[in-house]
Amino acid sequence: MSTINHSQFHKKITIAGSLIAVGIVFGDIGTSPLYTLNAVFHGKVITEVAALGCLSLIFWTLCFQTTLKYIIITLQADNKGEGGIFSLYALIRRYWGKWLIFPAMAGGAFLIADGIITPPISVASAIEGLQKVAPEINTVPIIIVILIGLFVFQQFGTEKIGKIFGPLMMIWFTFIAVLGIMALKDNWDVLKALNPYYGYLMLKNEPGSFWMLGGIFLCTTGAEALYSDMGHCGRNNIRVSWVYIKITLVLCYAGQTAWLLNHAGGTVGDISPFYHIVPEVIYWPTLIIATLATIIASQALISGCFTLINEAIRLNIWPRHLVLFPGKIKGQLYIPFINWMLMLGCIGMVLYFKESTKMEAAFGLSVTLTMLMSTILINFYLHAKRVNAVLIVLITGIFLCIETSFLIANLQKIAEGGWITLVIGFVLFTAMFIWWKGKQIKEKLMPLVPIEKYLSILKQLSTDEDIPKFSTNLVYLTSSSTPRKIEQTVLNSILHNGTPKRADIYWFIHVNVLDEPYAMRYSVDTVVKNDVYFIEFNLGFRIEPRIDYYFKYVVNNMIKEKEVDISGRSEYDYQLSKMGDFRFVVMDSFLSFENDMPAWKNFVMKSFYNLRYMSVKEHINFGLDKSNLVLEKYPLVISPVQHPPLIRET
Repeated sequence: MSTINHSQFHKKITIAGSLIAVGIVFGDIGTSPLYTLNAVFHGKVITEVAALGCLSLIFWTLCFQTTLKYIIITLQADNKGEGGIFSLYALIRRYWGKWLIFPAMAGGAFLIADGIITPPISVASAIEGLQKVAPEINTVPIIIVILIGLFVFQQFGTEKIGKIFGPLMMIWFTFIAVLGIMALKDNWDVLKALNPYYGYLMLKNEPGSFWMLGGIFLCTTGAEALYSDMGHCGRNNIRVSWVYIKITLVLCYAGQTAWLLNHAGGTVGDISPFYHIVPEVIYWPTLIIATLATIIASQALISGCFTLINEAIRLNIWPRHLVLFPGKIKGQLYIPFINWMLMLGCIGMVLYFKESTKMEAAFGLSVTLTMLMSTILINFYLHAKRVNAVLIVLITGIFLCIETSFLIANLQKIAEGGWITLVIGFVLFTAMFIWWKGKQIKEKLMPLVPIEKYLSILKQLSTDEDIPKFSTNLVYLTSSSTPRKIEQTVLNSILHNGTPKRADIYWFIHVNVLDEPYAMRYSVDTVVKNDVYFIEFNLGFRIEPRIDYYFKYVVNNMIKEKEVDISGRSEYDYQLSKMGDFRFVVMDSFLSFENDMPAWKNFVMKSFYNLRYMSVKEHINFGLDKSNLVLEKYPLVISPVQHPPLIRET
C-alpha cells in the first residue's frame, strides 16, 4: 500500500471494518466486566462509598487510558498503517537513537506476559459462573481443556471462523448493555457516579481504597490491542466502534454497581457481580455466550503475540522462529514455538492460581507495566511530531501519574502472585536484551573489507578451468549494505577454506528489514558484469523473506533484460535452466574456545549462543531450498586468549 492508500484505509469507515474491530480489537477489554468488580470486592465488605467510587474511577479510567491515550493519541502513530509497541519503536528510533529499544523491549516482554495470563483469567471468569448452579464443581479441568483446544486450533488459522467473531462480539456487547439496563431499572441514580467527585470521595474516605486501584485498572485491559490491531481494521473504524463499546461497558458496570448497592454490608461471595445480575431464566445462555466471548478475546491476544514476536524477530531483538501463514488474511501468522510456549504458560497459570480472582494481581501488573512503557515511547513520538512542549508535558504527566498510581497499587500484590508476572517479564526482557546485545557484538567482529582488492582474483578464479567448478552461480548472504564491501569470512570461504570455490558468477545478497511492514523492493548493483553482482532486498518487517524464490525471480529478469549473460559458458548447452545451477552458502559462527572474555561479555555471548538453539536455522528463515544449500561454520573469537610462549625441549 502506498502512503495515500494507508491514509485512505484509516479514514474509511465501513460496517465490515467496524465489525472486525468489535471482534478482534475489543475482545479483551470487552470481557473485563466479568472479573473487574469481582477483583475489587472479592473478600471485602461492600459499602456505598466504595461501590459508587469504583464505578466513577472505572468510567474515568476508560476516559483517560482508553479513549484519550489510545483512541485519540496513540492511534495517530501508525507505521505505514501498522500499530503496536515495536512498530512505534521502529517509527521513532531514527529521531531519538537506539536507547529507546529498552522501553520497547520491556513493553513487549510484559505484553507477552499479558498473553500468558489473559486467556486463563478470561476463560476462568466465564466458566466460574457454573459455580452458581453447581457450587462443588471443579472448574480447573474445564478451563484447561478449553485452553488446549484454543491453542491446538491456532495452526489451522482463523480465516473462516474469524468471520463470525465480529457478529458474536456485537451480540456480547449488546447483551451486557441490556443486562446492565435491567439491573439499573429501579436505580438509575447509580449513574450519578460518573461524576469524578465520587471517585475522590472513595479515595478520601474509604479505608484502604488506594489499594483497590489494582483491581479497578483491570477495566482497561486490552487497550494495548487497540493499537496493535490497527492494521487489521483501520483507525477510524476502531474509533467509531469504541463509542458503542464504551456505552455498553459503562452500562454493564453500572448495573453491577446497582447490585452492589443493594447488597451493601455484605460480600460478593464466590460469584462475580456480573453473574449476580443475570436473570435465572437466561443463566445458561449467558454462560455459553460469556465463554465464547472469552475464547474470542483470548484468540485475539494470541494472534497479537504472534504478530509481536514476528516484529521482534525482524528488528533483531528475538531469536528467529519458523513463521507460518495459515490463512489468506493479511497479517495472520502462526509461530509454532510461541504457540506451544504460550499454551504451557497458560496451563501453568491455571494450575497455580486455580481461580480468576487470584490471577488479577499478576494480570494487573503486566498490563500496567506495558502501558507505562508505551507512555514513554508516545512521549518521544509527540516530540518527533513537534507537538507543543507544554502539551506534551501535560499529556505525559497525566498518563504517568495514572499508571504509576495503578502500578503502586498492584505492587502490594506481588506476594499474592504478582511476582509471576515480574519473573516472566524479566526473563523475556533478558532474552531480548541478550539476543540484541549478542547480535551487536557478533556484527562488530565480522569486519567488512573493500571488495575491489579481490575483484581481479575472483575474475581469475572464475575462468580457471584447472580448478573444479563449484557452481555456475555461487550465492552468499551478507550483512553488508553496500556493494563496495563484503565480510572477510565470506571471502575466506571462497578463497581460503579448502579448495577455492570456482563459479561463473558470484552473487552477494543483503536483506534489509525496513521500518515499514509490507514493503517488497530490490536493487541490483553490477560490480563486474557477468562475474560479480550485489542484490539488496528491502523487505517490510512483516514480510516472509523467501530469498530462494526472490533470487531466481531477479536473475531470470536480469537474463531477460540482458543484464547478465552466461550463455558463453562451456556447460550452458547442457543445462535446462537459462540461469544455470546455483548454490547458496550460509555462514554460521560458533563461539571459539580461544576466547578470554570479561565475565559479563562471557555471560552475554554464551547465553546468546544458547538462545540460538531455540531459533530456526538461517536457511529455513530465509526460505532456502536444502538441495541448493551449503552450510559452513567458522569460529568467533571475541577476546583472544593470550597464551604463554611454548618452549621446545631438547
